[in-house]
Amino acid sequence: MTDAYIYDAIRTPRGKGRADGSLHEVTSLRLSAVVLNELKARNGLEGSAVEDVIWGNATQVKEQGGCLARSAVLASDLDESIPGLSINRFCASGLEAVNLAANQVRGGAGEAYISGGVECMSRVPMGSDGAAVAVDPTVAMEHYFVPQGISADIIATQYGISRDDADLYAVESQKRAVAAWEDGRFGKSVVPVRDVNGLSILEKDEAIRPGTDMQALGALKPSFKEQGETMPGFDKVALMKYPHLERINHVHHAGNSSGIVDGAAGVIVASKEWGEARGLKPRARIKATAKIGTDPTIMLTGPVPVTQKILRESGMEIGDIDLFEVNEAFSSVVLRFMQAFDVDHGKLNVNGGAIAMGHPLGASGAIILGTLLDEMERTDRETGLATLCVASGMGAATIIERV
Repeated sequence: MTDAYIYDAIRTPRGKGRADGSLHEVTSLRLSAVVLNELKARNGLEGSAVEDVIWGNATQVKEQGGCLARSAVLASDLDESIPGLSINRFCASGLEAVNLAANQVRGGAGEAYISGGVECMSRVPMGSDGAAVAVDPTVAMEHYFVPQGISADIIATQYGISRDDADLYAVESQKRAVAAWEDGRFGKSVVPVRDVNGLSILEKDEAIRPGTDMQALGALKPSFKEQGETMPGFDKVALMKYPHLERINHVHHAGNSSGIVDGAAGVIVASKEWGEARGLKPRARIKATAKIGTDPTIMLTGPVPVTQKILRESGMEIGDIDLFEVNEAFSSVVLRFMQAFDVDHGKLNVNGGAIAMGHPLGASGAIILGTLLDEMERTDRETGLATLCVASGMGAATIIERV
């Protein structure tokens, strides 16, 4: 089997996912092309250098529909001979794109791929695709569907995570993100988005809230309490599934949940021979990939079983991992991961995460993988694991090791 390597990993800054966000006037297509063009230019690639572009996005309607991956190729400087594949594993789409590319290379189906994803949440609102798991009663009722925020609160209730625990984690995410930007830790990978005249539109993640503290977060009302306790009463649905809980403790709000943002990210995955032919050095080897299905009601616990699976299949233990990136969909997701594996916070999300900088659904998996690799290089660590929870009850994970 051929080994698959990461040669480069970049991302755009993340813009606030609303009408006054800096990237609101930039389409998903354009953001994708920015990433593809930058990967081509900074690695000196010929236009036909890769087999395919595998691109994730979670809300595949309107400008993000119709095989956005192929449209992005045509809008970029890549040759039209390169096809495009759009995939959707909700929040893990960007990581799944990388994993799929890696496994294609491993299996001999092409030497090189560009993989990653995009989400413009200010332009294509989350949920606007009308996913069957949420709106079709033949699925939703049978599987006790509740919104993700309720699921996050179920995790907090089930595993004894308090409002203070969730808020403390969120404050630390903000502090770490501010420190990382001030220290220039994202400088290698973040590429500015410019207008047609070459003027900068956005150069830095704009959703960060410096100075966030416990007092500020304590003033926020729980975001999901009303939809849980009143119409349509999702708490009752959850308690039908988990009667031992008796009640749902609503601890999440806008300050300890991931931010809604716009952004894109891309990764070059290729064989060693492909890189040698172009004078490129790989940065890391993709050691293992995994995905799993989980309970669709509590929904967001996937990082735990998928990590157990990927460690088991690769013959590793949790102590073999030097650094972790666990997507910060909600505080309880990451706190549960640390609780399950007894992982020190000093080894996990050390530069902050989606609570501070935002979660552009289809891009986040590729973003956290790139962030992980950058930090492994900066601190001279050997092995890292990236994982995300996924809507409707799934998980995805990747283990990389530096070359």
